[in-house]
Amino acid sequence: MPTTHPGPEPRPLAAGTALDALETPCLLLDEARLRANVAGMRAHLTRLGVAFRPHLKTAKSLDVARIAMTTPEGPAMVSTLREAESFAEGGVRDMIYGVGIAPAKLDRVAAIRARGADLAVILDSVAQADAVAAHARSSGDSVPVLIEVDADGHRSGVAPTDTATLVAIGQRLTAGHATLRGVLLHAGDSYAIQHDPTALTAAAEAECRAAIMAAEALRAAGLSCPVVSVGSTPTARYARDLAGITEVRAGVFMFGDLFQAGVGSVAVEDIALSVLATVIGHQPAKGWIITDAGWMALSRDRGTARQAVDQGYGVVCDLAGRPYRDLIVADANQEHGIVALRRGAEAALPDLPIGSRLRILPNHACATGAQHDRYHVLDAQGRVGAVWPRINGW
Repeated sequence: MPTTHPGPEPRPLAAGTALDALETPCLLLDEARLRANVAGMRAHLTRLGVAFRPHLKTAKSLDVARIAMTTPEGPAMVSTLREAESFAEGGVRDMIYGVGIAPAKLDRVAAIRARGADLAVILDSVAQADAVAAHARSSGDSVPVLIEVDADGHRSGVAPTDTATLVAIGQRLTAGHATLRGVLLHAGDSYAIQHDPTALTAAAEAECRAAIMAAEALRAAGLSCPVVSVGSTPTARYARDLAGITEVRAGVFMFGDLFQAGVGSVAVEDIALSVLATVIGHQPAKGWIITDAGWMALSRDRGTARQAVDQGYGVVCDLAGRPYRDLIVADANQEHGIVALRRGAEAALPDLPIGSRLRILPNHACATGAQHDRYHVLDAQGRVGAVWPRINGW
């Protein structure tokens, strides 16, 4: 089974290759911005006295993982078992599989653990706990488990006030010789907040209160809860007091995107990911510039449409990554991007002849990244210094 990208091997590029020499559309990664974003988050969490577990669901790259993790062996969080397999092959040992476990996947989890990786799973039901306990009994592998707790009604998880279910899950796991490692929360509703530091800090505090409440319920029942794990990019950025929390998880902040800029958890100038495109046509009467980067290159994510500033399918920049004033990908077909001025803009449409190159900042780094099998990594001179494969698939 392949553990990196399923496509052809990257075409060898000479160090310092100019962007004009690349085939488009393709994915660019500004390494200096990536490193700066990681360093900033690490420093923030170090000041708050908690461990950092980077979520690699956006990165899907061992090269990026080695920059983000605090040691070559981890810690890390993954969103697919394909990621876990690839990272385990690369020497990563401390991982959490961050999607509620399906019983049919436990054999695959066991195979990864058999290679020496300490891969933990998450769950939020007694039925899942029974499946893990049965697997632990039959295999002799005391699979470590974190109970997913619902921080804010966003998605999955046991309510922090539902002590009976929390304790029942913990008891089923320990009785079945699985390992109860702790609780895990994700404050997904923080993504709905826009440029309100007070509200984002309050969301971080609510996430922590829910985590501590759940952990204390387990401990009061005589169950072990060594790990209290919280995280999202907005709450990680705006957390001010993490007493009682052992680790924070975050991932998209490393790359940044326009949606997170709309939330206020990253700045546009910190966005490290972009799509390189070529101008292939014009429709002067409509005020359109046509590029070869449609939604297959950018993704169909239109998350910013729900925010105060609708960024279309992405913000258009020059080759140095500087945004043109009010220029966005206003519409997209499968392989065509329609670049136009934002509605109501006073700026002039730039003169971009056929063959001109553009960089497009993504709405959602995870979704845009998933459209590509490699990063073209930019050096300090804005040229391609390396090509890093991505891990696609599940």
